[in-house]
Amino acid sequence: MAEQRQRALSTSGEALYEILALQKGATHDEIKKSYRKLALKYHPDKNPDNPEAAEKFKEINNAHATLTDVSKRNIYDKYGSLGLYVAEQFGEENVNTYFMLSSWWAKGLFAVCGLLTGCYLCCCLCCCFNCCCGKCKPKAPEGEQQEFCVSPEDLEEQIKNDMERDGETPITLQPTNVTEKTQLIGDSHRSYHTES
Repeated sequence: MAEQRQRALSTSGEALYEILALQKGATHDEIKKSYRKLALKYHPDKNPDNPEAAEKFKEINNAHATLTDVSKRNIYDKYGSLGLYVAEQFGEENVNTYFMLSSWWAKGLFAVCGLLTGCYLCCCLCCCFNCCCGKCKPKAPEGEQQEFCVSPEDLEEQIKNDMERDGETPITLQPTNVTEKTQLIGDSHRSYHTES
């Protein structure tokens, strides 16, 4: 069976109306009437040997389900199938926020704020080069010593020195046997002999 090409998500919000042979903005009654007419025409029971009719019937059902749900229809009318996908991923209540934050002016505002505050430079240095300007680092409370950084070279030399020092004295003690004198179960004396 040949693979079908995945459909691209649109933002126009007209394809579901076209499936039901309606104009965008049709009333609830018009949607219902068109759905019944097309569902009878393409129902799999009336077209048992026609796989295209079964596929068309699924599309008609999907269009009807979306356009009769008030919140999904509002999202579809405003943002198209991309809006329905976003609602499925992030929830219907977050669709407007998603599209607001993905607009060009929100992205520009985010970039300008980051550049003006110097936050991007600090984050880049911290994440990419493991150093930072220290603006974001919290101050240590009074009475506590500041943490100090050890360079990787100094740390490597310290590890080498410790290994050389520890390597001079080999371990000479062997583990000893464990002696257990406590009973594991209760206070009474346990025996393997059965009393008869």
